[in-house]
Amino acid sequence: MAEHLLFLTGHLARSRLERVLEDLKETAFSYEIVDIGVKVAALMTEEIISRRLKPPLVAERVILPGRYRGDLQRLTDRFGVPFVRGPDEVADLPVFLGRVGKPVDLSRHDMRIFAEIVDASALSLDALVKRAEKLAAAGADVIDLGCLPQTPFPHLGEAVASLKAKGLQVSVDSASLEELRTGAAAGADYLLSLTEETIGLFVKYGATPILIPASPGDLDSLGRAVDAAEAAGISFIADPVLDPVHFGFAASLARFIEARRRWPHIPMMMGTGNLTELTDADSSGVTALLAGLCSELSIQNVLVVNVSPHTVRTVEEHDRARRVMFAAKSDHALPRGYDAGLLQIHDRKPYPHSIEDIDMLAADVRDANFRIMTAPDGVHIFNGKGHRRAHDVFELFPELGVETDGAHAFYLGAELTKAEIAWKLGKRYAQDEPLAWGVAAPEKQEDRTRLAEAGHTLRTKKDVAP
Repeated sequence: MAEHLLFLTGHLARSRLERVLEDLKETAFSYEIVDIGVKVAALMTEEIISRRLKPPLVAERVILPGRYRGDLQRLTDRFGVPFVRGPDEVADLPVFLGRVGKPVDLSRHDMRIFAEIVDASALSLDALVKRAEKLAAAGADVIDLGCLPQTPFPHLGEAVASLKAKGLQVSVDSASLEELRTGAAAGADYLLSLTEETIGLFVKYGATPILIPASPGDLDSLGRAVDAAEAAGISFIADPVLDPVHFGFAASLARFIEARRRWPHIPMMMGTGNLTELTDADSSGVTALLAGLCSELSIQNVLVVNVSPHTVRTVEEHDRARRVMFAAKSDHALPRGYDAGLLQIHDRKPYPHSIEDIDMLAADVRDANFRIMTAPDGVHIFNGKGHRRAHDVFELFPELGVETDGAHAFYLGAELTKAEIAWKLGKRYAQDEPLAWGVAAPEKQEDRTRLAEAGHTLRTKKDVAP
């Protein structure tokens, strides 16, 4: 039998919800819509639902608005039917319903992130530990201590030991054999980078070497290092080395493909910094592309670095990318529709409301509170006294009637500016909510089991500090 769904909504959203569900045409489920008796769907509470929804419920699941604040488990226990949150916007219901029974799982991945601290030798031990812990919290699995040429690193061994004591995995990245020995003796888990000429020196230490060609681009040299490691019976990771654009990038991509063809099962690494750091482009897109390549070639180790300010969130970007790619690969699907964390500047669906939806909603509003929305034709603002639209929000101010209300004018100015930025970039805008920048900025943490603080539009003048 087809699953029967019960959708709870409010007065203003009901007609929109009906149209979205009707537009689905043939579905694998049947449904019913219940107006719970509140004007704004997100303002329904557990108490309201418990009082106005009468058991028994003829449904396999009850779908609540995504912005509902309350304890879903208590409702589930009360009515004996699973209560779940749908998407924040009605427009996203088709995608949500397309994944019925199969929520996106981004908890899994198969890629190890090495996060390099390039100036490790210049940092005090305390500063080094703090940086390492921050990188680990961002998603790094291994902290890579970068050693600078002709720069003493007298506390290298102590640094390795301190990070290991914190429960972190550590790699040492140096062109100096002496520094690599010191790191290995102190307990480093990985050594970057060894060649066919130096691998024999480190068999006794037990650290996993990352192997590179003795001469740039020489895949045969890498092959001899691989053979030596296998003959010695030691674990290793091979890195054909990714070069920057215009300095061998295309040829280096070919090397990775050829390396995987020659050695189908060996562990491999890709250092992404030569692309993310040395290309003036938002690093999230570059990271997504390289993570996709790694996913196809089963490259399960990446070395990431942040030196340039535009790559400040590179560990978070790699962490999100590896999870999206793993999920998509597991589903034999395109890496699309799983997560918006790498869509930082634009959104795939920037307008949750059509122009017609906004017109209908504006016609139903009777109170004086301003609603702000965006659509393909610009920024809309409306209340019971009128409905206005503009591309340049400064044009709206003379018609809003808030010249003598400083607090309200300030709020509307800030909110309308945010809406204009979103409209120009093609990002999604929601009133009283921060713009979503994916993993490019720390996400606001919300507890959706509790009611949110009143938004600016719901605060009275006495609530606003003078």
